[in-house]
Amino acid sequence: MRILHTSDWHLGRSFHGMSLHRLTKDLLDELVQTVVDERIDVVLVAGDVYDQAQPRTETIGLLSSVLERLADAGCAVVLSSGNHDSAVRLAFAANLLSKSGIHLVTDSQSLGTPVTITRGVTTVAIYPIPYLEPRAVAESLGTEPSHEAVLTEACERIRQDAAGRDVAAKIVMAHCFATGAEPSASERDISVGGAISVSQQIFAGFDYAALGHLHGRQRLSETVRYSGSLLAYSFSEEKHRKGGWIIDVGPDGVSEIREHRWDTKLPLVSLTGTLEELLTDEKYAAHVHDVCRITLTDAQRPLGAIDRLRQRFDTVAELNFAPSGDTLRRERPSLHQLHEKPVTEVCGDFYQHVRQAELSEEESRFLNRITTGVKEELNHRDVHA
Repeated sequence: MRILHTSDWHLGRSFHGMSLHRLTKDLLDELVQTVVDERIDVVLVAGDVYDQAQPRTETIGLLSSVLERLADAGCAVVLSSGNHDSAVRLAFAANLLSKSGIHLVTDSQSLGTPVTITRGVTTVAIYPIPYLEPRAVAESLGTEPSHEAVLTEACERIRQDAAGRDVAAKIVMAHCFATGAEPSASERDISVGGAISVSQQIFAGFDYAALGHLHGRQRLSETVRYSGSLLAYSFSEEKHRKGGWIIDVGPDGVSEIREHRWDTKLPLVSLTGTLEELLTDEKYAAHVHDVCRITLTDAQRPLGAIDRLRQRFDTVAELNFAPSGDTLRRERPSLHQLHEKPVTEVCGDFYQHVRQAELSEEESRFLNRITTGVKEELNHRDVHA
């Protein structure tokens, strides 16, 4: 039996206001083709199938389409809910879909009940743990409201069931932040309801732990691994090599685990330089079609920089300013100091803070005219009040 471990599909996600629907569709096309080419028997999705609890119609259609195609390819699918998903919505028609080999597990009441899949002489018991919000499930599980406590209890219930099963491999799926793993900037904080992390020792004794939630593919131990997200969802994932894990299971257990990389990707790049360098230097030409995070190092903030940059680069998702050189930065005055300063000086300080430059003589005269006019208008209103 061959299993593909994935997680964090985040269907419906956008990137800095840019829809990822088309790119996600392309990647799911690649996933289906990988299932065919690699003769995958089971696809695991360890949480965060959707990016939002109430996905758009086109996003629901995308999931429906890929599940139908995977079922037509003879591949079973086991999906568990993550902290982004609505457990109730994701579980719609779960009993009906299970008859086609599509298993949606979102209810904590199902803990300890495996999805058993047989191919030839090999049978695997897969135990999906949906995302457990500690304060919502602690009472029903009879434990403390913390991530560590509820997951420990869930795994204990699973071990009790697994002990009585004669199968080739016992696999657990979970959506959590295990200690020793590296997070990214795009994961939603799940610290509400107790400490955010759980010990990876919770998953000791299983033949494989397919984890989700963290977006970087990583191996915590030989049997405890994150597949990472399908696509990069923040610039902190710029260097990630997106993919999953392929697990081969024979009658005697897990025989091999190997990485798989996706060819489809969101091309992210961080560029740094002056505006003139970015607009003219040929070394940046290779990135004109990438999604760019640009940091300008000009001594003074260039006017109209974003519009000029977009004339060369297709997508400027972030624009930052980090001036270089000997430009002096003034310390921010206290509120008391601001009240004591003339309005023109306060405005001049603000201009210098933003532009890293002093007001010109013409700009100072213009500012004086404006502030003087405002004062005269206010005095006029006070006299006639």
